[in-house]
Amino acid sequence: MKPLTVVTLHSPGPFFEKTLLSLTKSALVERVVIVSQPYDSPPLKAGTCSGLNGAFSVTLKDGDYSRRMGQKPVHPKIPRCRVLVGGPFPSHETLSLILAGTRTKYLLLLPGAQQILIEPEALERIMGKAESTRTGLVYSDFYDGSEHEKTLHPLNDYQPGSVRDDFDFGAMIFFSVPAVRKALKKYGVIPGVQFAGLYDLRLKLSIDHTVTHLEEPLYCVFGTDEPFSSEKIFDYVDPRNYAVQKEMETVFTDYLKKTGAYLEPHQLREVERTPEFFPVEASVVIPVRNRKETIAEAVKSALSQETDFPFNVIVVDNHSTDGTSAVLSNLARQYSGLKHIVPKRTDFGIGGCWNEALRHEACGRYAVQLDSDDLYSSVHTLQKMVDRLRQGNYAMVIGSYTLVDSRLKEIPPGLIDHREWTDANGHNNALRINGLGAPRAFNTGLIRKIGFHNVSYGEDYAAALRICREYRIGRIYESLYLCRRWSGNSDAALSIEKANRNDAFKDRIRTNEILARQKINRS
Repeated sequence: MKPLTVVTLHSPGPFFEKTLLSLTKSALVERVVIVSQPYDSPPLKAGTCSGLNGAFSVTLKDGDYSRRMGQKPVHPKIPRCRVLVGGPFPSHETLSLILAGTRTKYLLLLPGAQQILIEPEALERIMGKAESTRTGLVYSDFYDGSEHEKTLHPLNDYQPGSVRDDFDFGAMIFFSVPAVRKALKKYGVIPGVQFAGLYDLRLKLSIDHTVTHLEEPLYCVFGTDEPFSSEKIFDYVDPRNYAVQKEMETVFTDYLKKTGAYLEPHQLREVERTPEFFPVEASVVIPVRNRKETIAEAVKSALSQETDFPFNVIVVDNHSTDGTSAVLSNLARQYSGLKHIVPKRTDFGIGGCWNEALRHEACGRYAVQLDSDDLYSSVHTLQKMVDRLRQGNYAMVIGSYTLVDSRLKEIPPGLIDHREWTDANGHNNALRINGLGAPRAFNTGLIRKIGFHNVSYGEDYAAALRICREYRIGRIYESLYLCRRWSGNSDAALSIEKANRNDAFKDRIRTNEILARQKINRS
C-alpha cells in the first residue's frame, strides 16, 4: 500500500480535475477522497465505522462525484478517487468518516476549495520531513498565483501560543495518521462539534506532537487575492458567527484544561484600593504620530466629556512631522485640561507612549484609552467607564464600539461588543481571540507596575492578557466609542510579511501567557 491518502473538498471546474489527476499519478498516493455535502442528501446514520467521533456510515463511490450545493453531478473517469458524502467538512462527524476510511500512514488534507497546483516533488519533500522528524503535522509556504505571475506567500512558524482557530496553515495540511489516532485516543473528542472539529484535532495533536513548518513554497494557490474588508477583520465578533465562536471557545477551553493552562474564575481578584495621591480622577490617554487630519476632533471628543470628577487629557505626541504638533500646541493654549507631551526618546511605539503618559505627574487614578483617529460616541463615555471601574474594583474595563468610515457613517458589522466574553471564562477565551475591544480603561496604579510593550501592535492585547491572568476585567456592552476604518489605519492593507510579523508577535505573547498560567496552576 502506498503511504498517503489525500482528502479534498469537491470543487467544480476543470482545474479541480487537473489537480486530482496530478495527485492520483503520484507514486505516494494510495487514493483521493473527495468530500461532498449535497443540500438534498439525507442525514448520516449511525453505522459500523469508528473514527473521530463515534460510529457513522460511509458513502464511497469509485470515479464519481456526488451532487454538492445544488450543482449538477459530474462523472470524471479518474482512478483511485472516492467520494465521501458527509456533513460539514470541519465537523467531528465528517472527520470521523475520513479517519475511519484511512488505511495509510499519512493524510494530506486540502480543507479549502481553492484552485491548487502542486509543485514537482512537493509530496516527497513533505513526506521526507514527516519521516525524519516524526512530527504530527506538516505545512509549507506556497505561492499566490495569478494569470501572469506567482508571488511567494510565507507562513509563520507554529508556537505553543499559536492557538488561534484561524492560524494560517495554507491550503495543504499533512497529518501523521498514527499521531492523530494516538492524540484522539488519549484526549478524546467533544461530542456534537459541527464547526470546530479540525481545530479540536489540531490542538490535541499539538499537545504531544510537534507541528512543523516547511519554509519553502511547495504549491501554488490561485484566486486568493482579497480586497481590504472591515467585515473580514471582525468576523470573529460578528453576531452572525456567534454559534461558531461559542463552539470554538468550548474546544479551546477543553484544550487549556488538558494542558494545565486553564484558570478557574475564583482565582481572579479585585484591585485593592490604595491611598496613593493622583492629581485627577481620570486621564484620557491619546498616543499620536502624524494624525493632523483627525487629532483635533479626537482631543475635543475627550475634552467634551461630562463627569462628576476632575479629569484631564494627556496626548503623547510621538515626534510628529506632518503638523500634528502645531495643532496640539494650539489646542493646549486654549484648554488647560490638555497636557501635550513630547517624549525625549525617539524610539517609542504606541506602548512606549502609553508608559510615558502613565508615568507623567499629571496622570489620573484611572487611564482611559482613545486613539488619535477615533472618537467617544457621547459626552458620557468617560463617566460610564470610570463608574464601572469603581463599582467592581476592576483592574481594567472594556467598552464596546461602533465601526464607522472616515465620514463617521456606520459600516458593517456595526456594533462590536464582544459578547463572547463571560465572567466565568472570558479570561481563558481571551487567549484564543485576537483582541478584546475598546475603549479600554485601566487602574493606573496597577498598569504602571505591569507596563506596556514598547511596540505599535498588540501592546494593548498583551497588557489585557497579563491583567486577566490575575485580576477581574469588567465589560460594558453598549457602544461608547466610534472606531474609524479608513486607509490611515495601522492595520490597513498590510503586506503578507507585516501581517505575519503581527500575528507572530501575538503568538509569542500567548506562548508566554500560557506558560505563566501553567506555572500558576503547578504552584
